[in-house]
Amino acid sequence: MKRAMNFVVIGHVDHGKSTLMGRLLYDLKVVDERSLSKLRKEAETIGKSSFAFAWVMDQTSEERERGVTVDIATNSFETDSTRFTILDAPGHRDFIPNMIAGASQADIAVLVIDASTNSFESGLKGQTKEHALLARSIGVQRLIIAVNKMDSAKWSQDRYQEICQQMSAFLSSAGFQSSKFTFVPCAGLTGDNVTRQTTDEAARWYKGNTLIEELEASEPTVRSMSKSLRMTVGDVFRGGITNPVSVSGRIDSGTLQIGDSILAMPSAELAFIKGIEIDNEGADWAVAGQIVTLHLADIDPVHLRPGDIICHTTEPVQNVAHFTAKILAFEHVMPMSLNVHRGRLNMAGKVTRLISTLDKSTGQVLRKKPRILQPGSVARVEVEMEKSIPLEAGIRIVLRSEAQTIATGLIESVR
Repeated sequence: MKRAMNFVVIGHVDHGKSTLMGRLLYDLKVVDERSLSKLRKEAETIGKSSFAFAWVMDQTSEERERGVTVDIATNSFETDSTRFTILDAPGHRDFIPNMIAGASQADIAVLVIDASTNSFESGLKGQTKEHALLARSIGVQRLIIAVNKMDSAKWSQDRYQEICQQMSAFLSSAGFQSSKFTFVPCAGLTGDNVTRQTTDEAARWYKGNTLIEELEASEPTVRSMSKSLRMTVGDVFRGGITNPVSVSGRIDSGTLQIGDSILAMPSAELAFIKGIEIDNEGADWAVAGQIVTLHLADIDPVHLRPGDIICHTTEPVQNVAHFTAKILAFEHVMPMSLNVHRGRLNMAGKVTRLISTLDKSTGQVLRKKPRILQPGSVARVEVEMEKSIPLEAGIRIVLRSEAQTIATGLIESVR
């Protein structure tokens, strides 16, 4: 069995994420010439011929008309050693909750940066930094920085090094270990350094890996197969006669197989698994780390929603309304209303109490009962949810308010 790895593609809007992934799939012959020719014709009819590769990933009419990714687009491909699943995240700040949902399913992240004049700089002020911080906070340890559109920058080594220096300084300060992030100069539109080494004379200075080589050199995260089954539902399908109810998502921990009885939380409704699909192929069983589709029986789809947790009936996750979390503040935090994000789950709640501020390196209490948390501070807080939802200790969460990420954290205890 080949190893499996999921990677999320993140970065500022219009930096070429979808185009880069479309080119990758085309060069690996996952997308054939006929399909791409059809997309080219469709793109040319609306005067956007350069969007053909992006449309391999962006498939809804809204995404194609607006020219931006809205929801998580998924696709898969295989190399000699690995089965990869791509999670193409939206770059626009309006769709950060969808980006969080994508990153929470990923082993590694590909951060796409536009090397064009002023584009890298505007991205730094926009979503480049926020996406990298969110990915790190959600638990992604390994980052490949694809310095894209190098053809627009005439393959300038100075420009590439300038971007590498600025991003290295920021990523180190954000908590990424220098051994865990690498840079690849590439051009999604032409395919240079995506799956093949560039032959452009202006790029002779680069002797490193292509993007696909960097992906293959990455190690997937350790699978929690011995733990209780926890699967986060990404989508719910109301299908046909054969499979009237299906759900898809990533198995966070544990294993499952056809015939298993499961619980969907928070509804606590029972169901049993009548079929499993991985990469559109039938399977008898699945394990932690895989993104799967489950065909369910004996459950009404009204009881299923994105963000629900699938677990075994013998070891259910509890619905809780209060929890204590250790957080890193990005903005000022005080007792306040906000939204709690965990994968696809998004629920209103409020910080009811600031328990203490903590030392970043040792975790020791610096001050009890602070009145406000400054950006950059680490603290222990109490959160109360509007409704009881399936949460447990050890889960990573993101706290947002008014379209801004306020803090990220780790749940320490629930009640």
